[in-house]
Amino acid sequence: MNENIKKRNRLRAQKVIKGLASRNMTGYFAETKEEALALALSLIPKGAKVAMGGAMSSAEIGLTDALKGGEYNFIDRDKAADKRAAMLAAYDADFFIAGSNAISEDGVLVNIDGNSNRVSAIAQGPKKVLFIVGMNKVCPDADSAMKRARNVAAPINAQRFGLSTPCASTGCCMDCKSPDTICCQFLITRYSRHKDRIHVILVNEDLGF
Repeated sequence: MNENIKKRNRLRAQKVIKGLASRNMTGYFAETKEEALALALSLIPKGAKVAMGGAMSSAEIGLTDALKGGEYNFIDRDKAADKRAAMLAAYDADFFIAGSNAISEDGVLVNIDGNSNRVSAIAQGPKKVLFIVGMNKVCPDADSAMKRARNVAAPINAQRFGLSTPCASTGCCMDCKSPDTICCQFLITRYSRHKDRIHVILVNEDLGF
């Protein structure tokens, strides 16, 4: 990444962190993937029950592998014989790890989900939620964050999963009602009623979609 972009990202990250604090959420900034991984692991106690949604950003910084291979009670839904049971178990986790489709400069998180296990766990259940968010996900405001989620993240994920949605063909949201749509539930997290529940690590890298 260009150094000038990184400098701008550092300034934007401070604004996002202040916005998160005003919304009863905690933000952090990591310069690299390695710093983000070390910071994430410092927040998650050994032995904690940990679950996650389809968090590409977590995998990209090495957190997913660290949790699977470390001293954690990791709920691995991909290997579970009963995936529904694994998803339900996530609601009782100590930590739920997630990426975010977009975040506004004033700290509003926007997420879209198909099965809705991810957004429902973000909203309620796990004791703490830890987001790993690349600076490429930061948008000027909540409206542009929603547009990013619908027109950038959703089409790319539909293509990644090989789904037959209009956006997979056009590259942009068509506001479809396709049986394959992954835009079933929209979650806007503008405030956390429970202090110290939601934590966001902003990473000065391009992560996820």
